[in-house]
Amino acid sequence: MTTSAVHLIRLARWGVTLARRRALVGIENDPNAPVALRQLVRLARLATLTGKNGPRDYAGAFRAIGPAAIKLGQSLATRPDLVGEEAANNLLSLQDSLPPVPFSQIKAAIESSFGQPIDKLFSEIDPEPVGAASIAQVHKAITTEGRKVAVKVLRPGIREKFARDITTYEWAAAHVEAMGGEFSRLRPRLTIANFKRWTNSELDLRREAASASELAEQMAGVPGYRIPGIDWDRTNGRVLTIEWIDGIKISRVDELRARGHNFAELSERLVISFLTQAISAGFFHADMHQGNLFVEDDGTIVAIDFGIMGRIDRRARQWLAEILYGLTTGNYQRVAEIHFEAQYVPSYHSVGEFATALRAVGEPMRGKPVKELSVGQMLDGLFAITRDFDMQTQPHLLLLQKTMVMVEGIATQLNPDINMWDTAAPYVRSWIRDELGPEAALADRLKTDAETLFRLPGLIRRLEEKYPPKGGAPETPPLPHIPLITDKREGRGWLGYVLSGLAGAGAVWGAMALGWIG
Repeated sequence: MTTSAVHLIRLARWGVTLARRRALVGIENDPNAPVALRQLVRLARLATLTGKNGPRDYAGAFRAIGPAAIKLGQSLATRPDLVGEEAANNLLSLQDSLPPVPFSQIKAAIESSFGQPIDKLFSEIDPEPVGAASIAQVHKAITTEGRKVAVKVLRPGIREKFARDITTYEWAAAHVEAMGGEFSRLRPRLTIANFKRWTNSELDLRREAASASELAEQMAGVPGYRIPGIDWDRTNGRVLTIEWIDGIKISRVDELRARGHNFAELSERLVISFLTQAISAGFFHADMHQGNLFVEDDGTIVAIDFGIMGRIDRRARQWLAEILYGLTTGNYQRVAEIHFEAQYVPSYHSVGEFATALRAVGEPMRGKPVKELSVGQMLDGLFAITRDFDMQTQPHLLLLQKTMVMVEGIATQLNPDINMWDTAAPYVRSWIRDELGPEAALADRLKTDAETLFRLPGLIRRLEEKYPPKGGAPETPPLPHIPLITDKREGRGWLGYVLSGLAGAGAVWGAMALGWIG
């Protein structure tokens, strides 16, 4: 088990890196941040002899800290409520790229994971990677059967490095949340728990392959959008082999124009494919940046890189569809009611007042193209009112929000005059009619009641197992217990631990500022 002292030293090193790029000034100036936290980040800034004024390079700071921090920074880009709008916008530019690992190490990793020489798997493999990210790098290859493929290989030792850093993220989040107030509402522990779940999925390439396969099934009937095929015989936990795509990256607008592609159709196809994934399937590609989307000669959009996927249950999708449709049609009262039904807003608030607050955010944006007002701006406006209405973070919607902003950005680049509301409204209206109309409601009730009836015997058995006549073990808590340095142990009060921690952190920061620690 990692000790508190080790966590403090790691945080001190990272804190110095953040402070040197003025990435902590926002916390220092935030009146909603706990006083102790503001004082701690001020100490970090003073130790590095950095002033408050000047550019704040959030993306550069996370990149300098390392691979796990790059992924964390991309995750925090979805949380303007937690890190601030300026930091979130800057982190959106954080590119997940690192210098490549030497091919000799990649070859050794492939051979050890399959237990056979690489030439038994591939007749050719390019030693120069086509991409090198924080978790893995990709090489173009030809299988022994003659098929062109992309081979994704985990960086050696990356799983261990991520596991080490995430334990410190968990420790830090637990201490920040324990400070109460605004950070208790924002639930940083849950943010790190979701980050841990996402990265654990990315670090098992079999999971990524399975996600690609599932999404391909969900999108099989959607024209103009497809998922590359998986080579399961050449895929394991550390190596993923997938069909090579001979298309043009969607970011290369000039090349797409030269090929005669219709940008209005492409942008609309992108938006509808995202809505199909998120609302119809409840399973969506959550890393739809420009580098992960290609356009083939016939205009088909092909997605790659399925390490980060989002999933939304059916009830949440119904709420989401009604919220989107309510915002597009100006029915703010219904949008407000849904927030209360979903318990996103505590019941002691007024539905009418919340509807008025929503109107202030949504009304200026209706009927205007994205180049004037955007979904991203709307989401920022919604975050701004969460504090007034004591809305807690909804983790299942974080990836959705991030992906919506990404899709909007790409669609706007292809067609600056696209209106996201007008594009989304017919699809959402049709889905609501099919899924929430009278026939669907009756069918859903019959299905739900029948499922409930069939579950009764199993429920009774589980109750008997959970509450046996002589005791019984409780269920495992959803979040791990993190011992706080403020806990009382062996007669020592919390103040002593805080002072010791601050002194230790200050000493390390001071030493680093003077160059005594690398």
